[in-house]
Amino acid sequence: MAETKINNPDAQVTEQAHESQPKVALNPTSESKSGYWWGTGRRKSSVARVRIKPGSGKFVVNKKELDDYFKREQDRSAIMAPLKAVKAEKLFDIFINVKGGGTTGQSGAALLGIARALKKYDDSYIPMLRDGGHLTRDPRMVERKKPGQKGARRRFQFSKR
Repeated sequence: MAETKINNPDAQVTEQAHESQPKVALNPTSESKSGYWWGTGRRKSSVARVRIKPGSGKFVVNKKELDDYFKREQDRSAIMAPLKAVKAEKLFDIFINVKGGGTTGQSGAALLGIARALKKYDDSYIPMLRDGGHLTRDPRMVERKKPGQKGARRRFQFSKR
């Protein structure tokens, strides 16, 4: 590591670590239901029910740790995105129950659920969550299979003769 030399030894050095420390509202703007703030997220066919409470940063998904449930780094970083947007990675204990769909859909549902729970916890988080696009539900769904076709768009092979 490189050492920093101070040219003026009489100058006072002030630490700015306290300014970069994230702020949690001591008095949340809404009432909690039994100590938790709830948020529901949906993505494709996945549904995530999210509970948050102020804590030490514990993260549980379907009674497993985050790293054990979501193996892909892309899914884990997607879930952490709303917390990073409000600078509160280690300030909340988060409990997620998710079902349906695949891992990517479940992580997208959990992302929306966390964002909605943070919005309920403190209204001042809304602009930061909006700017990141975390409060917008992704409306894309699987297109249904049509009759007389092999799939949604795929048709049976056509033979002229």
